[in-house]
Amino acid sequence: MRAVVSPALVGRQADLDALHDAYADSITGSSRAVLVGGEAGIGKTRLVDEFLRALPEQAIVLRGQSVDLDRDAPPFAPILSALRSLAQEVGEQALFDASGPAADALALLLPDLSLSASMTEGPIRGSAERLYDAVAELLENVAAVRPVVLVIEDLHWVDQASLGLLRFLIRVIEDSRLLIVLTFRSDELGRGSAMRAWLPELDRNRRVTRLELARLDRRQVREMATAILDGTPDEDELAQVYLRTDGVPFFVEELVCCSGVQSLDGFPDTLRDILLARYDQLADTTQRMLRLIAAGGVRVEHELLIAVCDESPDAIDAAASEAIAASVLVVDDTAYAFRHALVREAIHDQLLPGERVRFHTRYAQALLDQSGAGAADATAVSYHWMAAHNVREAFIASIAAYQQARSAYAHATSANMGERAIELWDQVPDAAQLAGRSKVAMLGDTSYVLRNAGESERAIALIDEAIAQCDPSDVQVYALLLRNKASYLANIGQTGSIELLREALLVLEGEPRSVLRANVLGELAARLMLLARFDEAIEMADGAFVEATAVDNRPRMSVASNIRGFSRLAGGDVEAGLADLALAGELAVGNDSARLRYWVNQSDALHLIGRYEEAVRTAEEGAERARQRGVERTSGAVLLSNVVSPLYALGQTARADEMLDRALELDAPIGFSANLRRLKVQSVLWSGDRPLAERLLRDWRGSLRLQQRMDSQCMLGVALVSGELALARGDTAEAWQHASVLIDPEHRSFPAYDLPLIALAARVVAVARTTGVALPDASGEPSPPDELERAVRSAFSLAERWPTASGYSAIVDAELGGPRGTGTDVALWERAVSVVRAAVAPAQLAPYAGFRLAEALANAGDRAGARTWAQTAREWAEAIGLGLIVDSVTELERRVGSISGDHRGDTPDDAGSLENLLTERERQVLDLIAHGLSNGKIAEQLFISPKTASVHVSNILRKTGATTRTEAAYLAHNTSH
Repeated sequence: MRAVVSPALVGRQADLDALHDAYADSITGSSRAVLVGGEAGIGKTRLVDEFLRALPEQAIVLRGQSVDLDRDAPPFAPILSALRSLAQEVGEQALFDASGPAADALALLLPDLSLSASMTEGPIRGSAERLYDAVAELLENVAAVRPVVLVIEDLHWVDQASLGLLRFLIRVIEDSRLLIVLTFRSDELGRGSAMRAWLPELDRNRRVTRLELARLDRRQVREMATAILDGTPDEDELAQVYLRTDGVPFFVEELVCCSGVQSLDGFPDTLRDILLARYDQLADTTQRMLRLIAAGGVRVEHELLIAVCDESPDAIDAAASEAIAASVLVVDDTAYAFRHALVREAIHDQLLPGERVRFHTRYAQALLDQSGAGAADATAVSYHWMAAHNVREAFIASIAAYQQARSAYAHATSANMGERAIELWDQVPDAAQLAGRSKVAMLGDTSYVLRNAGESERAIALIDEAIAQCDPSDVQVYALLLRNKASYLANIGQTGSIELLREALLVLEGEPRSVLRANVLGELAARLMLLARFDEAIEMADGAFVEATAVDNRPRMSVASNIRGFSRLAGGDVEAGLADLALAGELAVGNDSARLRYWVNQSDALHLIGRYEEAVRTAEEGAERARQRGVERTSGAVLLSNVVSPLYALGQTARADEMLDRALELDAPIGFSANLRRLKVQSVLWSGDRPLAERLLRDWRGSLRLQQRMDSQCMLGVALVSGELALARGDTAEAWQHASVLIDPEHRSFPAYDLPLIALAARVVAVARTTGVALPDASGEPSPPDELERAVRSAFSLAERWPTASGYSAIVDAELGGPRGTGTDVALWERAVSVVRAAVAPAQLAPYAGFRLAEALANAGDRAGARTWAQTAREWAEAIGLGLIVDSVTELERRVGSISGDHRGDTPDDAGSLENLLTERERQVLDLIAHGLSNGKIAEQLFISPKTASVHVSNILRKTGATTRTEAAYLAHNTSH
């Protein structure tokens, strides 16, 4: 055996340059991430090693390795390794000082550090996001002194907690001297892989570079073989190497380094044989030790190896030395690691059944002995007991791992361990005693953790099992399970929450007053409020307030007053609603959960009644508290949408767009992100990019449709943007399909959200009158436009007292004004412009009204006035980034014609050019002829009389020499091509 690898890095110069470029960018204060993917053996680690070797001494290199223990990877394993290295580099005190106010959360993650115990003595305000903040601040502060390169390898094995933290770091750390390098096997990302789901987000991030390492071609294999052999290889042997390795560098190295390369008969037959070629030539004792190490993972600490191995230390050293000399093992700080994970996997497959049981038993016991039962890495212990088929010990370790991971906010790992304990439950006679809870409680607790891990569907499956096994006479437990299932359903946009909450109330009927009953009543009120069933919501909220008062629970009193207040306000009793919301704010003091709910509804209420600046301030305060508390992806996402909405209403489009994109990156569950998605579609449409808006709505329609069934705000908001999109593409019938939810007999009045939809419906009716498109009534039968107008005005009458109604009232009157009710009355549009400029109205209404006034003036023949108002509308629209109106103004100006457009001479500069032969207006008429429009329709499009249109057509026929309109259209088509 040759104990060498290729001294040259072959075929990777461009990739190496990309890493160095990323580092160069990072040290300027612009953080970067590089994702290195490729199949097993392709050379990811070798590339990273070469890169790190060339870094200046100033750089701090932190390295972490994901653990290959099937689904049992300890939470934050690769991150912990990197942070411990950082503690050694800068000192423990500096480490915790740099992590900021969340140092106690970091101490929970690193309990083995000497300073951690003193930091975790008292109560800790914790959450995953708080821990994420601590790590982010730590890296930013350290990188302010020296550049930091964080390398995490083998992300295909990574635990969900580490993945969530890495995702957070890459998203939030922008201006820091930090480079994050991640490696993963791209051929091991299955359909359900979290890493696979993360890749599209990384690809969209401008600060992330993705490298996909390719196999070597024949020339590069020759170059590698020459470097290894320090001479020219035999061409026949080289052909066999290339054929059997297919250009995978690790296999090339192994095959070229094998003994017997001088004879083709000596080549291993399979890739497995290549992987085991070095192993097979080692002494029996060394092979046995390698099998023992393989049972421990890709990396095993020296002290742990001594604890599990029954050989003497000298024998271990001798065996390790032989394995290292043969390039099977490498020394990694205080541990032994396989030179490549593929070798470890191949050797692990050599374990005999008896060896598997013995070796994994030794590892489990040694881990417990070294750290003590309370401090051991319980997930690794559980893995080894499971591999050793020791059900009882695996159960005990799984319960411990469940608790450990939950304390560290590693929800996915905690849920995995909880589910394992449930699977083993019936095989352990005293399971309830060992677990310290009943099976029903374990099912309920694990379902809650699954919900926190973002696995609501699995959470529902588990809680269904808990409900099925729970004795209904155990009233408190049974009612709580029903209440929790209602919450899980709501999170994923599924119906059924109201029925479950009503059932929970029946279960609690006759029971003493309780916080649980107040909670159920409050949540039922909230569900009814979202469906705009405001009277029922107020009734339930009253009951919740009475119940919470009886048990002296101020947070539940706050929530009840909060929901009652918003329901009163949304139903039209604005002053009473605001008073209730103010009371909710007072009662919420000292309880973050209640305060967040207050901030959500208070900011939403202020926005809906037109107090936009107050709404922004209130929502921003709540969003910051949500971030601090670690609920940025839930309550925080809703509060961010409550910042964005009034910013758009104020015309602060750039700021709103930036905040909206940041909020969407949180990837919040649909129950919390629906409004963000709807706002994104609307903002893209307003910007003028209709195709992108169409695509976004198409991509999100399924999830939004789920939320619409249980959220009236979502339903009306999506109907509005869908109708606007349909109208923008000229589909009047579809636009009415969305807007007509207003005249559905089952529609419940929600004035704040009805008003913009009423304005859209009025516009659609006017367009239908102009184009002759038949629109259906509530029963689906075609209905005369006058009847539909009455229905629209009836809907408005229910909302006319809303604080922002005056602007929409003027718009609706103008949309339906004019002799034929098609929105052509100049005076009404002049009034609309005046009202929306003076009243409390979203900033987008003024440019729109100005544009429509310009259209009305053009229709009335006042082309000069039309041009003036078109320019005004353009300026207003450009000031707030309303590209949709800018584009409409541009089209209107084209149709009206420029000031000098009709006074051009008829003498062409080039008689052979149709462009020069016709005036600008005649070219516009010819284009409409080519689209098959009659003289009357041409007149409508260009705001001219039919007689003038006829004159233009005659001039076109004369100048082009065409004898018919069809021939002129043919000339226009050929000229445009």
